[in-house]
Amino acid sequence: MRAIVTVIGKDKIGIIAGVCSILAEHQVNILDISQTILQEYFTMIMLVDLSRCAVPFEELSRILKEWGEEQALSIRIQREDIFNAMHRI
Repeated sequence: MRAIVTVIGKDKIGIIAGVCSILAEHQVNILDISQTILQEYFTMIMLVDLSRCAVPFEELSRILKEWGEEQALSIRIQREDIFNAMHRI
């Protein structure tokens, strides 16, 4: 299963490293990544492969969300099929 991870917040050192470390710790493979800085705001979208994920999807979602809150970031993970269904025009 694949998923989309989005990260938004004020730019600071270590955002990419922190998110990638959490994903690696839970055996999540990053397939594609796009990040940019919009004025002082950091934005990142990642396509990840969850086929070898060591924890249930809901737990990974909670872990990312809680780490994001500690860092004053908004971090969401959505299953790719749900993401695609929500963003069809």
